Amino acid sequence: MTGKYSRGRLREMFLKSKHEFVPIKGIQKTTLIDFPGKLACTIFIGGCNLRCGYCYNSDLVFSNLPSIGKESVITFLRARRRYIEGVCITGGEPTLYPGLSDFCAKIKSLGYLIKLDTNGTNPSAIRNLISCGLVDYIAMDVKCPIDSYGIVAGTNVSRDAISESISIIMDSGISYEFRTTAIPDVINMDAILKISATIKGAKSYFIQQFRPDQKAIGQKYRTAEPLPAEKLMEFKKAAEKYILNVGLRGI
Repeated sequence: MTGKYSRGRLREMFLKSKHEFVPIKGIQKTTLIDFPGKLACTIFIGGCNLRCGYCYNSDLVFSNLPSIGKESVITFLRARRRYIEGVCITGGEPTLYPGLSDFCAKIKSLGYLIKLDTNGTNPSAIRNLISCGLVDYIAMDVKCPIDSYGIVAGTNVSRDAISESISIIMDSGISYEFRTTAIPDVINMDAILKISATIKGAKSYFIQQFRPDQKAIGQKYRTAEPLPAEKLMEFKKAAEKYILNVGLRGI
């Protein structure tokens, strides 16, 4: 025995807590833009396995913010059912945590639709969430052509994992979108054509304007100039050769 509990019971408690753990770092109570077509709230999950230089959510990536108890979030959602219909779960990277499926199940039990934002590095988690009916909409970042991922993501990334996630999402039967941020010196016409060919036939693809931010992980992206809006319009026209619904955001 170890104090009050046996070693076996302590291990069981540890594994259970690990399975249920999700580091919730913030809640945006109402959003009209994060979940297409839905009045929703957004839940921010801390921690990310990538180190993209242009990312301005460094506090989330490095999980520097205090955590919010999961039960208090469920209590909040229970009280908001008359006012919102969807919950967007974003990060960081939510699929890092085995407890995400349990968390989503609790949200679904309250009658909410769920949108997941993901970087696509964990295809098994994405497949599990879809097969269990725990997500209704997925937004996956396609950061650059797959053969350049290691450079943009700032760490080693499995190209096969990214490709698998794209396939899982496109074959899922649920609503989804892919999106690319127009990173200066990274995203050009050649990159857009390669990305568009990779997700050929996708339901929706959005090209997002880059914005400099003093919290960006990479110092050069704190003051870098965004690409001209005209350039993004050219990207959109090129992508439409492969994808029917292509949109621009942030211009």
